[in-house]
Amino acid sequence: MSRDHRSGRWIDDWHPEDAAFWQQTGRRTARRNLLWSVIAEHFGFSVWVMWSILVVKMGASSHGGPGPAGFSLTTDQQLWLVAVPSGVGAFLRLPYTFAVPVFGGRNWTVFSALLLVVPCGLMMWAVQHPGLSFGTLLVIAAVAGVGGGNFASSMTNISFFYPEREKGWALGLNAAGGNLGVAVIQKLGATVIAAGSGAALAHLGLIYIPLAVIAAVGAWLFMDNLSEARADYGATASAAKRGHTWIMSFLYIGTFGSFIGYSTAFPALLKNPALFDRADVALSYGFLGALVGSLARPLGGRLGDRFGGAKVTVAAFAAMTIGGLGAVASIGAKGKILDHPSFGLFFASFMLLFLASGIGNGSTYRMIPAIFARRGLVAGGDAETMRRSRKEAAGALGICSAVGAFGGFLVPIIYAESNKAWHTIAPALWVYVGLFSVMAAVTWLCYLRGSGLDIDAAPRVAAGGPRAGAGAGRVAAPESVHVPTPARSPDVETAGRK
Repeated sequence: MSRDHRSGRWIDDWHPEDAAFWQQTGRRTARRNLLWSVIAEHFGFSVWVMWSILVVKMGASSHGGPGPAGFSLTTDQQLWLVAVPSGVGAFLRLPYTFAVPVFGGRNWTVFSALLLVVPCGLMMWAVQHPGLSFGTLLVIAAVAGVGGGNFASSMTNISFFYPEREKGWALGLNAAGGNLGVAVIQKLGATVIAAGSGAALAHLGLIYIPLAVIAAVGAWLFMDNLSEARADYGATASAAKRGHTWIMSFLYIGTFGSFIGYSTAFPALLKNPALFDRADVALSYGFLGALVGSLARPLGGRLGDRFGGAKVTVAAFAAMTIGGLGAVASIGAKGKILDHPSFGLFFASFMLLFLASGIGNGSTYRMIPAIFARRGLVAGGDAETMRRSRKEAAGALGICSAVGAFGGFLVPIIYAESNKAWHTIAPALWVYVGLFSVMAAVTWLCYLRGSGLDIDAAPRVAAGGPRAGAGAGRVAAPESVHVPTPARSPDVETAGRK
């Protein structure tokens, strides 16, 4: 390894696919970078969703006057405050993806971690000024969206450090560590803001500002930039032309979008006077949904490895449909299933939604590289074709990550508009039930109905692969995978052209 005199620590000689290099030097370096990447991303997720717990104390009192923090926000306004940061974070994911190759993974992690200080500082000021207009609060909450972009840059950066055979584990760990930031801030925040005053709410910023600085310092001292990390705009543009990229983006809205959307909206729904008005549960147990979903994500990836990503994804959407129906039934007569509301059923149904969306997160993310690997195999399977397929898969992951995150914006907004128009969230829940059913059908039609696309994500290089010869080696199909001849398999031919 050698580092030149560019700004920051740069590694110019990096060959993770070389077994000897990986054992002697690569693994240790990659793990060090993964550790600090997880820490920075974790805090980024926490800042991204911090308004989800703050709004619990910013609503109007039961008499319609100002609450303990001095604000009188309606349930609809609270849901908008948690939705807007999600939308901004989703929008930032694509540019954050390209920031790593342009500036270096270490350099960008330092910058993006320090940037978290800004939304924390603005929040500390805003919660102590109850006279602020709702529009001003929305703008300040939107700045927290910078935390949502951290996921994309972190995943991109770590993907360059690991060999194909270990990339799934590393990216899964990186994603799960970030997702846990949602549960942590909701539990920690509930304790910090228990007093309910504006000063108590501001204390949350006093905790996360130094944590962001610690993450930045750790990244500065212990992370590295890789010279080989290059922005491949062509691969992303090519991926954008593939029908599979947009199908998977649609499905990822249903899995990750649901996870982040339900996570941010759940505390506000628990406190909603039109439902159960359980502010105590929102503060004490509102974090459980995000925790369940975060822990379930690696399980989804593992189940996808064993049974197939598409099968697990269909099962996840089926479970989410059941969870949605349970939530509709739980709200009583307005849901038109049961005559009386049941808080226990409501809470249990949302736990099922969180569990299934977490599993779906892992399985859908696993499907994307599998689909593009399949396209490469159908196109010939030589080393150069598979290399292009992997690059397209990386571009597709960035697009799916950005599009899917917009679900975090849509979910609270649909709840807010439903509550505003009909004074119940039943219409919103019916919308979700319908969408989950459609998404399950789309997954089955595109990836299970004889298409043969549900395969292992990491093809293995046959003897005579790119490092052994002139790059002309063929890439073998994953174990237990039958690769049909295109001429004899119309379904695979159709999928390959998407």
